[in-house]
Amino acid sequence: MNFPPTNPIQKIEKVRRRQKKVQDTHITLAHGSGGKAMRDLIDDIFVSNFDNPILSQLEDQASLNLASLMQQGDRLAFTTDSYVVDPLFFPGSDIGELAINGTVNDLAVSGAKPLYLTCSVILEEGLPVETLRRVANSMKAAAEKAGIQIVTGDTKVVHRGAADKLFINTAGIGIIPRGVSISAQNIQPGDVVIINGEIGNHGTAILIARGELALDTNIESDCQPLHSLVETILQVCPQVHAMRDATRGGLATVLNEFALSSNVGIRLFEESIPVREEVNGVCEILGLDPLYLANEGKLVVVVPKENADNVLSAMKSHPAGKDACIIGEVLSSPPGIVLLKTVFGAERIVDMLVGDQLPRIC
Repeated sequence: MNFPPTNPIQKIEKVRRRQKKVQDTHITLAHGSGGKAMRDLIDDIFVSNFDNPILSQLEDQASLNLASLMQQGDRLAFTTDSYVVDPLFFPGSDIGELAINGTVNDLAVSGAKPLYLTCSVILEEGLPVETLRRVANSMKAAAEKAGIQIVTGDTKVVHRGAADKLFINTAGIGIIPRGVSISAQNIQPGDVVIINGEIGNHGTAILIARGELALDTNIESDCQPLHSLVETILQVCPQVHAMRDATRGGLATVLNEFALSSNVGIRLFEESIPVREEVNGVCEILGLDPLYLANEGKLVVVVPKENADNVLSAMKSHPAGKDACIIGEVLSSPPGIVLLKTVFGAERIVDMLVGDQLPRIC
């Protein structure tokens, strides 16, 4: 028979090992104090959701096995991003899923296999604890879907009004397999530009979710992990020249970055760019351009022309690429310029985004 501990130190240790539920309904400054309230919040909201052997040690850092990493590739991919979307929850996704998939995708477009994430949150005093719990649950589901572990993190609480409810920062590392070298500087004249589906859905979904317009649509964010699609592409074409996810600034910004990095021209074909009718409608009403709208599940790939058909077929065979299509070509001139061939046969320059069409979208 097991008797309860009588030693006071044993009693304290038993209590500390017991995972506590947060009793407060809203975030207070005490949750950022470094004391018991903060520990209970971390245990209840984050450790319970993200639990894994590395995180469970609750050290100030994550210790990773280098030998295991080196078996998977010869280079480390490392990225970080911050997420400040408004509203926190929107059709098709939320800030939690966005934070996981956004960082996973930044790793994936280098050809890396995403492995580990950090998670730091800045909480505004007064944020409902249930809101934070929903976000953490969403992050857990997204991390499990992407096959990535959240291994360390940090929590800060700021005074009411010093932030807007909840900000998240994630950093991620992955391993790039030997023989994979993806860079915008690899792009050559004659290459083909491919995208994995409709553009502008995320930016439009955020706009509608803010409730500032009397519009009724069923547009959802395209937020999704892309690492599996990247693996599928690399299986048929390890010689991918460039790859990037088109987030803030949209498709136009990514292609301008490509053109400047490789000193080439890029011609887009307007009739080939997939845009939902509802997205076009919203853009026409508000004077926006879907080429600049944010995406959270769209991948732009530049490959040699001789590999384009195989890559397109492979992408179409994957759920995240079923609507993939060729949308442009790489030219030797004009260098650093993106052109759009319109449906009327004319050409116009597609410049880098100036200003911000929609603030606080990711």
